[in-house]
Amino acid sequence: MERRSIGAGALAVGAVGLGCMPMSWAYAPSRRRGDESLAAVHTALDLGCSLLDTADVYGPFTNELLLGRVLRERRAEAFVSAKVGLRAGEQHVVACGRPEYLRRACDASLRRLRTDVIDLYQLHRVDPEVPVEETWGAMAELVGAGKVRALGFCALGAGAGPGAQNPSARTFPAPTSSAIA
Repeated sequence: MERRSIGAGALAVGAVGLGCMPMSWAYAPSRRRGDESLAAVHTALDLGCSLLDTADVYGPFTNELLLGRVLRERRAEAFVSAKVGLRAGEQHVVACGRPEYLRRACDASLRRLRTDVIDLYQLHRVDPEVPVEETWGAMAELVGAGKVRALGFCALGAGAGPGAQNPSARTFPAPTSSAIA
């Protein structure tokens, strides 16, 4: 499969990735059959599709647990992209960029995914209650701790606030990826 560089070119991934959100029915408990989803991930890897995209809020948590079952056997073949920064409440999903939450969420994702490192860790949404520099600083600590290889943003909107596009201008690692909503 054709490969593409992301970020400053330090990371190479397949040109096609597998978005895993539908395997656990977005932000609600899973309504899909796990065996079918596992087979889909195995087939993707068999075909050279190494980029697997997930988030702790998908399921919630069941998406990462599902991928962890595959990664236990095939981690060397996969590029794991995970998102953090959304919490599922009883009524709706809310942004959460508090540093202590991000640290706990990363450790929990590593356990569920059955891996020692997340290749690309993306902030799902900017928390309007927390300065993006605080959030990004906590995420940078995860890189320094060896838990994450690269950082990115997912679904930044116009209301993300100043500095969200490039918090790295203040001594933090530059984002490897960003998706604008």
